[in-house]
Amino acid sequence: MGRRKNRPRNRDRNVNTGNKPGWGAGYQEIVKENKLYEEYYQELKIVPEGEWDQFMATMREPLPATIRITGYKSHAEEILRCLKTKYFQELQDLEVDGQKIEAPQRLSWYPSELAWHINISRKMLRKSPVLEKFHQFLVSETESGNISRQEAVSMIPPLLLDIKAHHKILDMCAAPGSKTAQLIEMLHSDMNVAFPEGFVIANDVDNKRCYLLVHQSKRLHSPCIMVVNHDASNIPRLQMVGTDGQRNILFYDRILCDVPCSGDATLRKNIDVWKKWTTSNSLHLHGLQQRIAIRGVEQLAVGGRMVYSTCSLNPIENEAVIATVLDKSEGALELIDVSSELPGLKRMPGLTSWKVMTREGHWYAEWSDVPENKQTQIRPTMFPIKDPEKLKVMNLERCIRILPHHQNTGGFFVAVLEKNAPMPWNKREPKLRHKTAAAATPVEGAVEKPAVMDETKITDDGEESSVSKDGICCPPPSKKMKLFGFKEDPFVFLNEDDPIFLPIQKFYQLDPSFPKSNVLTRTHEGKKRHLYMVSKELRNVLLHNSERMKVINTGIKVLSRNNDGEEFGCAFRLAQEGIYTINPYINGRIIKISIEDVMVLLTQENPFIGKLTSEPQKQAKKLNMGSIVLKYEPDPLTVEGPNCPIVLCGWRGKNSIRAFVARNERFHYLRMLGVEVFRDKNKGEGSDSVAASTEKNEEPTEEGELNLRREAEHLKEESDTVEESEAKCDEVLRATEQSEEPQEQVQHAMVEINNTIRIPESIDPCSKTENFGAEVASPDAN
Repeated sequence: MGRRKNRPRNRDRNVNTGNKPGWGAGYQEIVKENKLYEEYYQELKIVPEGEWDQFMATMREPLPATIRITGYKSHAEEILRCLKTKYFQELQDLEVDGQKIEAPQRLSWYPSELAWHINISRKMLRKSPVLEKFHQFLVSETESGNISRQEAVSMIPPLLLDIKAHHKILDMCAAPGSKTAQLIEMLHSDMNVAFPEGFVIANDVDNKRCYLLVHQSKRLHSPCIMVVNHDASNIPRLQMVGTDGQRNILFYDRILCDVPCSGDATLRKNIDVWKKWTTSNSLHLHGLQQRIAIRGVEQLAVGGRMVYSTCSLNPIENEAVIATVLDKSEGALELIDVSSELPGLKRMPGLTSWKVMTREGHWYAEWSDVPENKQTQIRPTMFPIKDPEKLKVMNLERCIRILPHHQNTGGFFVAVLEKNAPMPWNKREPKLRHKTAAAATPVEGAVEKPAVMDETKITDDGEESSVSKDGICCPPPSKKMKLFGFKEDPFVFLNEDDPIFLPIQKFYQLDPSFPKSNVLTRTHEGKKRHLYMVSKELRNVLLHNSERMKVINTGIKVLSRNNDGEEFGCAFRLAQEGIYTINPYINGRIIKISIEDVMVLLTQENPFIGKLTSEPQKQAKKLNMGSIVLKYEPDPLTVEGPNCPIVLCGWRGKNSIRAFVARNERFHYLRMLGVEVFRDKNKGEGSDSVAASTEKNEEPTEEGELNLRREAEHLKEESDTVEESEAKCDEVLRATEQSEEPQEQVQHAMVEINNTIRIPESIDPCSKTENFGAEVASPDAN
């Protein structure tokens, strides 16, 4: 039998089907109707009388986009200033195709004007250069982590937690991470403090979503965040060693309990809910939500605050869960009144009575009415408390329900709980009374070898633990926790006397207070490529819970190995990702620069040292080749330039200086300087006004200067990661700086670097307009 020729599969399957009714018409539009949904919520009376039609009309409208300006206080203020003075002014009275564009509106209840409604469709964005420019700004700043697209109502729970810098915070169901980012920002409210006393542990049950969570949190460059992967309803109880050397159970000052829910308040953005919604969704989730909430209050410190939230309107997922937790607490918990917080936020009080409906539409007012064959799907805790005295003490009306038509948002539910005493099933607060082998000096390494177990004891919280000869408490070997998903690299802390620190401390003149014990790597053996830092408290958690939890990611990269760096005096160069963390400890290798120098360093790849102003030139000439810190401090006596410090890591070459800043971050700083980063898609390459003016007014391209036409050819390709780009820079700069003909070599080197980093290749500081060729995509909503 002859060999069969390769043919495309299904090539002839759809021949002559063009005459079929509806063929090629595409997907049918989802009808935004669900009679059972309307019947259910009309019966529960969650909407005030006379507002039902407005409520449903709003539910059928698309949800407007909402952005939140992220980052630390001074940088956030600069982004806000840029938005208000530049982009928002251009949108005032703008008309496209005869339609007036709605100007962005700030959320009246969000502090410091850092959150805004933007009600502009994607179709409209493509029709106006002004809107396209604004869109590119949002996309670029979102990629940099300075703006987050986040639904307005999801911003509420972190605000009600009242975060302080010393708080230990647990986010129980954290992915995709927009609320976690808010928690981190609040923890770092004072940008001058590199290591706040508090930390955030962000957990999610989905291993893959944990990596999305890592991506979100990494944009904020914090050493105080740890991402873990556990079932929130059974998240392990962690331990910390106190200053007295004793092991204590870790209780959190603040807990965010944003539980999985039916999402029936998200009809405006998740239109699938219209056809998929049934009451079964809430009935099935009630038990899980209750278990997560109870586990949360167990881990809450006395005096601490937990916020429970859902994007559902259903009282079975909301008030019923809160009432059950309050009832079981026997007075240990209090539902606190937050009506005076977030002034300007329109809210409805919680319900005190409701009924339960089955999927078939049968209603039950009490548990005793439920037939036996339905008692597996309907549970007693789904019904309201009947005892009037208990109901009065619970104050369920203090819960918050957000209705979409009140402020053009999605729907939401929030309840704020405060713990006044230990939970009744654990009256004695758990405390491990075992001293460590060396008191306050724990084992050096987050991944430790198992200790030899001598005896098994029961701790005060009822958990079994094994105690080794040296007094270190470990889980029993027979019940070692099974971890699923990807196997992570270890977190290995370095000893303070590790020889790796000596050249680093000498080269950068690190302050004696530099916390060497907080530095870790991700490998036991071989050369250490990167050094990371965590806060002292997170180090404490990591060292004493390696067998109890699965850590996905923690720490901020502060130093990266530089090939052949020993020749310059140090094998490690500074990493921009962690420059604000390590900067307070660096006393050497610092060049103080002006706003003019910042412009030069960000608009040119490898400028000669002579292009800087006189003072930075003098400072640079005193330094040998190697990694440096470029620091701009705002002058309080002048109004020009950004009013926040800018710290860049760079490289002092033989004849030049380079700033090691990723593309999007470079754009961010340029905008802060007043440079407009924009690519006009309507203009061809030949008619680019910026390129033309540069050719006419500037000298021929010198070492390190960027070329717009070459950039247009490369920016459509997907850019490499920052880490790969930095590695390429290391190789090219190493070869370049040793050359006797620096200018020719640098020009050749810059072609290679630009092909890797995709930096915009022509910026005219005089016209303050810069065009770049990258295609933009709409940022994902969180």
